[in-house]
Parts: sequence; C-alpha cells; structure tokens
Amino acid sequence: MELWIPITIAAAFFQNLRSALQKHLKGRLSTGGATYVRFFYAWPFAVLYVLGLNEWGGMPYPDMNPKFLLYCVLGGASQIVFTGLLVWLFSFRNFAVGTTFSKTETVQVALIGFVLLGDTLSTGAILAIIISVIGVMAMSVAQTNISPKALLKGLTEKSTLIGLASGLFLGASVVFFRGAALSLNYDGYIMAAAYTLAISVVIQTILMGIYLLWREPGQMTAVLKNWVWAGAVGVAGVLGSIAWFTAFTLENAALVRAVGQIELVFTFIASVMFFREKSAPLEIVGILLVIAGILLILFVH
Repeated sequence: MELWIPITIAAAFFQNLRSALQKHLKGRLSTGGATYVRFFYAWPFAVLYVLGLNEWGGMPYPDMNPKFLLYCVLGGASQIVFTGLLVWLFSFRNFAVGTTFSKTETVQVALIGFVLLGDTLSTGAILAIIISVIGVMAMSVAQTNISPKALLKGLTEKSTLIGLASGLFLGASVVFFRGAALSLNYDGYIMAAAYTLAISVVIQTILMGIYLLWREPGQMTAVLKNWVWAGAVGVAGVLGSIAWFTAFTLENAALVRAVGQIELVFTFIASVMFFREKSAPLEIVGILLVIAGILLILFVH
C-alpha cells in the first residue's frame, strides 16, 4: 500500500473528529466564529510542528518564493470563500439541491489540478472518481429526501450555482495547497507539507480574523471564551490538516480527496452501529458506490 493512502484515511478520521467536536460550539458561536476556531487554535500547533521538524528532525526550512506565497494566499482565501458560500447556500429554501451539487468537488479538483498543475489521471482513476461522486450525490439525495425530478429541475436555480461554486472553491483550495508544496522544490515531502500548512493557516487566521473583527466583532471574544472546546477543534483540525497536506504533497489531489471520502463510510457505520439510525435504500446504494470508487482507485492506481 502506498504511503499516501493510510495518511489520507487518517486525515478523514481527524476531519470527522473535528466536525464532531465543532457540534459542541453550536449556539455558543456563529457559523463564522465556529469556522474561525479551526484556524485560530490550529496555527500555533502548525508552527510548532515545523519548528519541531527543524529542531529534532534535522530538516532545513524551505526557501519561500513568490509562487509559493501566491498559492498559499489563493488556497487559504478559496477555503474561506467555500465556507462562506456554503453558509449562504443554507439560507435558501431549496438548499438541499445546491448542497448535492457541491458534492461534485472531487471532479472539479481533477479538472483544476490538470489545468493548473498538469496532474493527469488514468482512465480507471477517472472512472473511480465518477463512481464515488455519484455515490456521494446519491447519499445526499437520500439524506435530504430530494426527488430526481427536483434535482433536474434545480439545475437552473441560483442555489445550484452556489453549490457548484462552493465545490469549485473547495477544489481550488486543495489544488492551490498542493501547488504551493510542490513549488518549494523541497527534497522531502514532510517538511514541504508542514511548511505549506503553517504558512497557509497563519494567512487564513489573519484574513478571517480581520473579517470577524469587521463583520462580527463580538465573535472574537466568544472564540476566546470558549477555548476548551474550540482548542479541541483546533488540535483535531491541525492533525487532520497535517495528514491532508502530506497526502496532497505525495499524490494527485483528486485521488486523495476521492479516497478521503472514506470519511462518509466512517459516519455511516457510526450512525448504523452506535446510533441505531435507519438508512434509506438509496443511501445504502450511495455508500456502496463510494466504497466501490475507493477500492477501484486502490486497485487501478
């Protein structure tokens, strides 16, 4: 098994953990505040990780260059825009349709990665990504009770465009972060990924901090006041980000995101085994397609 695969699975696990911890902040923070804690409480750990790799791992610091910095800024801004679009999407009455189309993110990662970085995929890998995306969309349809007719009808609606745009910006952020790490031309993936993460999360903390102070001034105080749960979110988030960035540095971002959809498998298993939730037939079909897509990637890659 190639190294990026277990690293991606670890990233998906920590992302699930971060999402679960963020639920404890509901009602205490706004959506913007709850989003900000993943950056604000993560950047010190990301910086310490880089310092540790240098001090105890003997890895020299990479040489920063304009292209690297540009990619970090674009990646960080794209991720923030994605979050903003997703929040906006939830304000629409028919947000479920738009949310379903936002799940096309993996396909968009493949396209953006090809255009910006020249990342190519085999025919088998493309087929696997399409299968997993169909699976994710099927799960979304099942969970939100959208009829296929409503999904087709929603193609021309504003919420659909916002959903597609949110997937686009999420996909772009992933490709920009991969591009940043590769632009360092560093001999070794661990420090390249760690350095990219540290610089990116510091930029995101500054950008979103300015936004919160401007638009939601009281939230900064609330973020500090809820430091226990927020700090836990930050730790889980930075562990997940370390794994994501390392995987992106090692492999095509589209493949990483596709395998990362195993996160949905974790959630599905937990809902069935621990919470005894019933699953709709379409949701089961969706999860089987996601698993099939992941297995196909592992088989053809």
